Amino acid sequence: YNKEEKPEAICPEFDYDAEAKSRFLEVCPDFAALSRANVLNGTGRGHISWRYDRILELGVLGHRKKVEEYLANARDSEAKEFYEGVIIMLDALLAYNDKYIEEYEKLGNYELAERMRRVPRYPAESFRDAVQAYFMQHIVVMRENPFGGNSPGRLDYFLWPYLKRDLEAGKITLDEAKELVMELFLRIDERIFNMDGWGETIVIGGTNPDGTSAVSPLTFIMIEALMALNITHPLLYVRIPKEQPKDLIDACVKYLIEGSNRAQIIYDPPVIEALMKTGVPYTDAVNFYCGGCMEVGVQGSNSDLLYLGWFSTPKMLEYMITGGVCLLTGEKYPCFVRERGLAGYEDFESFYSDFIKEAKRLVHISMRQQDYYTDAAAKARPSFLLSSMMCDCLERGRSMNAGGVRYHDYGSTPLGMPDTADSLYAIKRAVFDDKICTSEELIDALKNDFVGYEKLQAKLLKIPKYGEDNDEADALAARLMSDFSEMYQSYTTVYGGKGKPVILTFRYAPEASKRLGARADGKNAKALVAHGITPSSRSMSKGITAAVNSVGKIDHACFSGGATTMWDFDSSFVTPEIVKAILQTFIDKNGQMFQGNTTSLEELIKAKENPSDYKHLIVRVGGYSARFVNLTPELQDEIIARMRHNR
Repeated sequence: YNKEEKPEAICPEFDYDAEAKSRFLEVCPDFAALSRANVLNGTGRGHISWRYDRILELGVLGHRKKVEEYLANARDSEAKEFYEGVIIMLDALLAYNDKYIEEYEKLGNYELAERMRRVPRYPAESFRDAVQAYFMQHIVVMRENPFGGNSPGRLDYFLWPYLKRDLEAGKITLDEAKELVMELFLRIDERIFNMDGWGETIVIGGTNPDGTSAVSPLTFIMIEALMALNITHPLLYVRIPKEQPKDLIDACVKYLIEGSNRAQIIYDPPVIEALMKTGVPYTDAVNFYCGGCMEVGVQGSNSDLLYLGWFSTPKMLEYMITGGVCLLTGEKYPCFVRERGLAGYEDFESFYSDFIKEAKRLVHISMRQQDYYTDAAAKARPSFLLSSMMCDCLERGRSMNAGGVRYHDYGSTPLGMPDTADSLYAIKRAVFDDKICTSEELIDALKNDFVGYEKLQAKLLKIPKYGEDNDEADALAARLMSDFSEMYQSYTTVYGGKGKPVILTFRYAPEASKRLGARADGKNAKALVAHGITPSSRSMSKGITAAVNSVGKIDHACFSGGATTMWDFDSSFVTPEIVKAILQTFIDKNGQMFQGNTTSLEELIKAKENPSDYKHLIVRVGGYSARFVNLTPELQDEIIARMRHNR
């Protein structure tokens, strides 16, 4: 076709997005209005990891032989077509690999050419073989399924047996292994170096299926390798097992302080428990990874529709308060079924109950949307090679989006829950318990962005907040987060999976915040929302200890899709002793995911003013790290405005 013409113009029946969208709008016309109302946001693809260890262990030819056996016993025509597609892609992988052999021979690199004759065609016999075999299948998968969030996952876990053998045989040293890992990381980064939000994530350390620590010397090599490089990819997250190796905690502290704001630390037990609560057996749950930013899935066991965007909980609460009227535009949206507004309720429990019911209805609409995208994806992009490395696809004779994969789960982000918790508690106290104001007075104050209502705003701001270690405020936040987790997990997907709450903020904070009116907790319109389940900046006025205590009162085992926290430190406050104490406290309180920045506020301001002098500066945005000067001005301002903990 004409290269200036899009492929979908030639074959419109394979326009994945258009078909899914039009079919879903036929059954749910309200979705368009909900999107315009800034409550629900789109759908996504990617956010997946696969079992590349199959090719490492069997080689492409061994893997192909297994597929041929399945083909000979295909149960129906759909399975036959699937196996034939896999074979075509495996042959394409080898053909692609062989083109490089020719080029390396021309360059005189006969050693690499010889290795590429062996792998990935045959099983990997050494650590160097395994790294080479991994990378070749990775880049072919990324051509077949070219979306952000496709992640190597537990790379140290799958590569360590090869390195261990080589070390014992004296075939390689740790320094040589580190050099090879650094080269691999550079190869990953150079392919997508200008796409910071792409999010190819490696998750290291963690837990073995027998419950023991999976931390190995390769775990530390990977941390050291990334810290030695000024790159934004791959994202490297460290999983801390229940049996905490002391040297791993120390390595995590060093990574947080000296790792150019790229670290995210994950504590295994609450994540594993959360997965098991949804029916995932322990042996699968310990094999979790983060796809893209931090979306939790079981490696090689979920489709690539794990993440579909965000749901604005503060905006949803705004419509519950006003009866479906946007505070910024005055437009009324009939797509909301609770039209009486806050003034129509005589007690807080009735209001809260209806808010949860309405939120559940909308969350289920977004999950149902993904069912239609699943059907379209199975037809338009079966991803044969990738699917062949997903658990149960070969056995079932179906691609990952056609019901082949083991866990067909969906997830999205209920964005801004800390802010919503603060507003709900303020409504409870101000309107119903302490009678500070009436519902009508509060609504008028919000409509006017507190202009003329400054005294009421001051009183609302004084009401305790989640993040101040106040038991009652924290209890409501814990209740809200538990209720949202339940509403996600109550949805059963078209192939029997579950909905998953994926609690992050990514780069959505400025986008979602600018669509919000004034809030019942006293914040003005367009005030920035909090990150993940971290208390909002204004609510952490009592210091990081109080804030961590508040976060520790949340049941983190309810977050089956993962839940992040963001802790930005004043550079003068950062010492190994302080960061270690805070991280250990977070772990002791069963927190899931810990991240943050240590760059000084002064340096960030200078970087915004003189970007050419700060091209090296990397910051933690929210689920991913990026070069500060490449971010939008809105994101730069959001990072500058965050709470900088100094006590």
